[in-house]
Amino acid sequence: MSDVTTALPTHEVILTDEAAVKVQSLLEQEGRDDLRLRVAVQPGGCSGLIYQLYFDERLLDGDAVREFGGVEVVVDRMSVPYLSGATIGFADSIERQGFTIDNPNAGGTCACGESFH
Repeated sequence: MSDVTTALPTHEVILTDEAAVKVQSLLEQEGRDDLRLRVAVQPGGCSGLIYQLYFDERLLDGDAVREFGGVEVVVDRMSVPYLSGATIGFADSIERQGFTIDNPNAGGTCACGESFH
């Protein structure tokens, strides 16, 4: 009998060490250890597709999961091809603070950097 988590498919999204530390910190602030970081692509934005990054307690059918430093990163089945090879980082500078997504599959991005095609 196999463990349920070993049967889940994996994805090719990478979470940097800085981003994993920030996610852990946010989860500790929330007092939750049952949440995963979900990354998804949805239609919308000025370039056609928009990233979604949020905490989720659910695992849905077809979800792909990878763990980085104790943080589970979940990608839904439809988003996996759009995010293959993408890197999620965390920037903390004067110009910008927040999570970043470097996606080699993006044909182009909008000025705000939150949508792509």
